[in-house]
Amino acid sequence: MSEANPRAKSHKDVEFAVDDYQGNEKIFKRFDEAAAFAVEKAMSRGETVNLDVLVSSRAGAKWLYGDSGVEMYEEDPEASVFERIEVKANMMGRVP
Repeated sequence: MSEANPRAKSHKDVEFAVDDYQGNEKIFKRFDEAAAFAVEKAMSRGETVNLDVLVSSRAGAKWLYGDSGVEMYEEDPEASVFERIEVKANMMGRVP
C-alpha cells in the first residue's frame, strides 16, 4: 500500500505566474508546472525568466511557507507579488 502525499500540490489562494512567449501572463496552479515552463523558456531564449508567486490569503501563505509565510504575508497583504524567483538556464551542449 502506498502512502498518500500529506501535502496538496496546489492551494486555491496560491498561484504562479510566468510570462509566455508573447509577453502575456500565464497563470499556473502548481509550482512544478510553472517552474518547468520557466526553465523551458529560459533555455530557449537564453535569458532570465521571472516566476512570480502570487498569494491572496493568510491560509495560502501558511500552506506555502508555514508560519514564516504568514509573517511575510502580514508585512504587506496587498503586495501584487508575494515572491519573485529568477530562473536562468544555460544550454551548454554535450559534455564529454
